[in-house]
Order: sequence, then structure tokens, then C-alpha cells
Amino acid sequence: MLEAAVALADDGGIKALSMRKLAQELGVEAMALYNHVANKDDILDGIVDVVASEIDLPRDGADWKTALRQTAISAHEVLLRHPWATSLWMRRGMSPPRFRYGDALLRTLREGGFSKKLTYHAFHILESHVVGFTLHRQNFAFDSDQLVGLAARFLREFPADEYPDLAEHILQHTKPSYQRQRTFDFGLDLILDGLERLRDAA
Repeated sequence: MLEAAVALADDGGIKALSMRKLAQELGVEAMALYNHVANKDDILDGIVDVVASEIDLPRDGADWKTALRQTAISAHEVLLRHPWATSLWMRRGMSPPRFRYGDALLRTLREGGFSKKLTYHAFHILESHVVGFTLHRQNFAFDSDQLVGLAARFLREFPADEYPDLAEHILQHTKPSYQRQRTFDFGLDLILDGLERLRDAA
């Protein structure tokens, strides 16, 4: 049932997911779903759990920086595959798949030599980067060809002489070397390197 609900949300967004449509997809009457769930909130919690279970967790004994980098990239890619999930990630209740995800991140930081206080801040900074950057990317959903045309049209009317640095930045969006995935990785590496310096200085 949850896999079907995820597929509906992937195809049409979270608004496309209703008990009626889910029942149709499963070939049952809508009332039959209530034998398995109390309401739509249960479905929403369940599909967020499905997404959380797709994230690659840090392996025990792995280098902390490598492990956290891989998990953050995995979380970002999973949320991109399920665009509806990012907005629900911070709003739905916690559950075992989310417990495992959070506990694995925290354990990796503690085993990496971070203090309790730095572990607390590091966890939230990593979460903010993954969720925040993913939302940014999903709300700026243009491919490279679209960006080239969009930038050209925008710059025709843009006062580039008055705002030359912003004009240059707009052009950078159209170049392969400035792809947003590279920006995500760049920001992630800045965070991890900064955390390492703080840990070593403690």
C-alpha cells in the first residue's frame, strides 16, 4: 500500500495522493484502506518512512567524514527522487526509519571524536544543508538548456552596467562547471572540513 502511495505522490505531487485515488490504484474500495490505517496522516507518515529507508546510512567503523558525506549525498538524491518528501520531512512525526537515520548520524559524529555539544550542532547543520539545498533546487527546477535561454532573455532587460556582479552570476548558472550538484557537494565539504577543524581545536 505504501509503495503505491509513494508512486502516486511521485507522479502527481502530494496533492495527488488521496484515500480514494490510492484505493483505485490498489483496486479496492476506499473504506477498505481504513482496515490498515486510521487516516491519511498515517499514510503520510508511512511514505516519509519509505523515503527515509532508502537513504544509505553510515557503516559501522567507517571514516566519519567519508561516511557522513556519503549519507548526506544519498539523502539529497533520495529527496530529489521524491520531490514531495522534502516539505514533509520536518513536519511529520518521528518513527523507526527516522530514528535509525538520526541515530546513525549522531553515532558517527560521536565515534568520530566530536563532543556532545559539537555533535548537536553538527547534526543540525548537516540536516539543514541537505533539506535546505534540496528545497532550493526543487524550487529552481530548470535544466541547463532552459537556463541558457532564461538567462539570455533576463539579461536583455537587466541593467548589467549597474549590477555587474549579479549579471556575471546569472551567466554562471548556464555553465556546466557551475552545476548545482557541485554546489551541494562544495557546501557539504565546507561543512565537514569546518567541523573537523572545530573538533581538532577542542
